[in-house]
Amino acid sequence: MRYLLIDHILYWEPDSTIVGVKNVAMSEDFFEFHFPRFPVMPGVMMLEALAQLTGWLHAISSNFREWFLMDRIIKCSFYGFVLPGDQLELKLTVLETPLEGRRVYSGMGTVRGKKKVMAEFQGRVLPLDELEDPEEQRHNFNVLAREIRF
Repeated sequence: MRYLLIDHILYWEPDSTIVGVKNVAMSEDFFEFHFPRFPVMPGVMMLEALAQLTGWLHAISSNFREWFLMDRIIKCSFYGFVLPGDQLELKLTVLETPLEGRRVYSGMGTVRGKKKVMAEFQGRVLPLDELEDPEEQRHNFNVLAREIRF
């Protein structure tokens, strides 16, 4: 199964910042065992949502030529549970880049203005066409950013 964890992109500024939303639904598979009778969104899924949002920022910043893959978490803290029915708002900011081909980001997730996760992480940049069809990803971005009319 492939988890697509960004449901809506609210704002972006190329090479700088992006804000997106993850709508947390009780029907998501990860709630079945995490935890029985007390469903909470796993922390690793919050990190994955941040990583996916970072990929979208890098894609739009490179005109869908490149994608970001997280490979190192510098620091991460959790501040409370994300529950079914919550809307997790995620915001990312680009930090200084240590080496060519690598990027560093700071991300935060909130629910109704209350901080739930903060992370600083880095990763590498890969050609998007080695991972996905760039035009399909451009279309998906336009859907998420509501830049396409149905």
